[in-house]
Amino acid sequence: MAVSASAVKELRERTGAGMLDCKKALDETNGDIDKAIALLREKGLSAAANKAGRIATEGVVESYIHGGGRIGVLVEINCETDFVGKTDQFKEFARDIAMHIAAASPKYVRREEVPADELEKEKEILKAQALNEGKPEKIVEKMVEGRINKYYEEYCLLDQSFVKDPDKTISTLLNEKISTIGENISIRRFVRYELGEGLEKKVDNFVEEVMSQVNK
Repeated sequence: MAVSASAVKELRERTGAGMLDCKKALDETNGDIDKAIALLREKGLSAAANKAGRIATEGVVESYIHGGGRIGVLVEINCETDFVGKTDQFKEFARDIAMHIAAASPKYVRREEVPADELEKEKEILKAQALNEGKPEKIVEKMVEGRINKYYEEYCLLDQSFVKDPDKTISTLLNEKISTIGENISIRRFVRYELGEGLEKKVDNFVEEVMSQVNK
């Protein structure tokens, strides 16, 4: 199959590999971006993958307060050197991630952090929904797998679409920064507080609110 320029561009953004290497990887994997990423990593051509094993203990703990104190976020983002941690580019990235967390309200940084029992419970619910929709049992497992990916996109930070640029996931944004800054960068952990959380109150659209403040 012909590989589109947009797919090559996306793969380059996510891995930092060269354009020609990205095209070759997509050709070899019939356009499957996830398989192409794995292939580039196997060949040692992914810039982000090449830096992933490096120790990153410097960085910042960034904060974001929204709506006069209605939502507060603290996020720890690590890099390899104190020098990079103090650069405007790194600090801007940290601020963007903190703001995104305030707006998108993820529960976990990455898929591996989702508790196994929670994931199994979600799979059982999704399986029951598919069967109740009258779907053949032989395709239910594939449907559940697809819907679990939607679950990750909703609750896992790295899988979420970046609120300032929905065409990119946070994972893509992270890999872009790793490639341009030249150091391993890790979003280690975060905490998000919302005023009155757990109490009965009206539902607000925090994505719209946060973005309205950003665009002022």
